[in-house]
Amino acid sequence: MKKFKIAIVGATGLVGRSVIQVLQEKNLPIEYYGLFASQESSGTTFSILGKEYVVEELTQKSFDIGFDFAIFSAGGEISKKYAPIAVQKGCTVIDNSSYFRMDEDVPLIVPEVNLEDAYQHHGIIANPNCSTIQAMLPLKALEDKYHIKRIVYSTYQAVSGAGKDALCDLKNIDASKPLKKFPYPIYNNCLPHIDRFMEDGYSKEEWKMIQETKKILHRPDLKVTATAVRIPVENSHCESINVEFDKNFVMEDLISTLKSFPHIVLKDDPSSNLYPMPILATGHDEVFVGRVRRDNSVPSGVNLWVVADNIRKGAASNAVQIAEALIKK
Repeated sequence: MKKFKIAIVGATGLVGRSVIQVLQEKNLPIEYYGLFASQESSGTTFSILGKEYVVEELTQKSFDIGFDFAIFSAGGEISKKYAPIAVQKGCTVIDNSSYFRMDEDVPLIVPEVNLEDAYQHHGIIANPNCSTIQAMLPLKALEDKYHIKRIVYSTYQAVSGAGKDALCDLKNIDASKPLKKFPYPIYNNCLPHIDRFMEDGYSKEEWKMIQETKKILHRPDLKVTATAVRIPVENSHCESINVEFDKNFVMEDLISTLKSFPHIVLKDDPSSNLYPMPILATGHDEVFVGRVRRDNSVPSGVNLWVVADNIRKGAASNAVQIAEALIKK
């Protein structure tokens, strides 16, 4: 069996560390790991499957040794500058930033949903936004069977999605101390503000969810709206998703459709207080769905509560799943 070389850009960040963890768990046929980060983080060491690797500073020559794949988790500006260099060196890039997501020539991939699109890449494959990824699994299951007319997203997003400085703010219970990430305290508070605000009043996070949903499902006509909120929870995003269909449905069939979809775990028994929560999802790659109930305000609608680990399935695991599929292909 062929052995591959993989580069991890942003190896010392929250997502980069999770990528390393997931790669070890999957134990793919990889003979060499190249770990790259900023100059400040260079020199950090990782033990991967019993072998020690040292993080190197990312430069324009980092990809000269001929990597097969590179997973980028270092922000849009780094991806903009270095991803094309990696591609020129013969590397397939899987990018976690938002920089390439809406590029028409770059496939935006959730493996359980549109893996076939990944095989049409031109060197770069984009990982969707974390909040989009977890929503896509139940929505794809329902789209295929009932054809979706409209989606309303309300997100309750964990602090880890905003990085290490945000986690410091979460632990900052002293209102007099300066904040590192957020404009207001996140401890004991909620912020209806993720990413920057746009001219139409939507945040960039909300815009991402709307546009990425249409692209992944190949539904440019789909009606989607979103409200994204940061909550004082360390890890795992929660989403209330309201879906209206063109077709009517039988609730038992809809639930069966969700249960049978790959990597969805249904946790839905109100009589036993069984429903998805961040403490259940953290550390897992599955998407947990519950609180499934008919929306009686429209002819054919349903409400879902969807929870997933935003660092794993929302970023690292999704990227590694893409690499795994390409390796098998």
